[in-house]
Amino acid sequence: MPAGMAIRYDRPAAALADFITGYHVYRSSAAPGGEGQVDWFLPATANVRIAIDAGPIAVSIGRRTYDPLPAASLFGPTSQALKATTHGGVMIGFGISALGWARLMRRPAGDFRNRIVPLEDVLGRGFTNRLVAALQAATDDAAVAPILDALLLERLGPPHADAPAIRGLMEVLATDGPADMASAAARLDMPSHALRRLSIRHFGFPPKMLLMRARFLRSLLRLMAAGDAADYSMIDDSYFDASHFLRDSGTFLGMTPRRFMALTKPFLEASLRARNAVLGSPTQALHDIATAPAKTDSMGAVRATTSSRAISTGDAAGISC
Repeated sequence: MPAGMAIRYDRPAAALADFITGYHVYRSSAAPGGEGQVDWFLPATANVRIAIDAGPIAVSIGRRTYDPLPAASLFGPTSQALKATTHGGVMIGFGISALGWARLMRRPAGDFRNRIVPLEDVLGRGFTNRLVAALQAATDDAAVAPILDALLLERLGPPHADAPAIRGLMEVLATDGPADMASAAARLDMPSHALRRLSIRHFGFPPKMLLMRARFLRSLLRLMAAGDAADYSMIDDSYFDASHFLRDSGTFLGMTPRRFMALTKPFLEASLRARNAVLGSPTQALHDIATAPAKTDSMGAVRATTSSRAISTGDAAGISC
């Protein structure tokens, strides 16, 4: 990564592996002259993010801009690329799977799609204050994951009655296949209306949108990995043609894939590599709970070594952002 920027990913405790898609810590130094660092991020599942000792942050999702970003925020599930402008500091966060949403949140995920709200609006002021205070007191990057493990295990609600169906849809989204609702409903042996209700409640979007998002991201990531050698023969076989893929790109990125790939986005490019190395998939929307590496230790047991549990890149000092 460029000088003054760093990123780290950690796995959650085994007891949280189904609910939390991973912990991330980003860090950057303020740019000379007060210019903001602009980065782009792909559509994703819900996230909690806490800024620590950070300059002003502005985030745009589609046509909506949050400026300034609340210090402790819930990013709802997104179907559009996210643009962030930062001015140095630390950003600590964790992704929430649909199973995790069912255990942590009372309101439907659909209420928060493509939105950012203060974290206290959904998790309460008391829990939010405890979370922020604990992370502010972290002595280094390695202390972040144990802090989040302890607080989130304490916060988990009881298993949800929809859990088996939620897990089934998560597995469908993590695998290649048709991007139509009827095929997904058949695979899950569930009426289409029931699948739609479950999908909006716990994932934030109708199943067709989720399937389209997953197919598009799988195709886009292949192009990004190929770099200069990328061509549209790499896109998912279920696309009718390149123009079909380009229409999806307009929906999810607001631009063509090649224009998006040409943007300067050091945090995204580093996070794709680091997340894949630690968590088994490059992006949250394609997180596979069936195959992603999971910690084998339990709370109180000896934790895995950094090389098998976390990866960090960059050369900035202190905690990551």
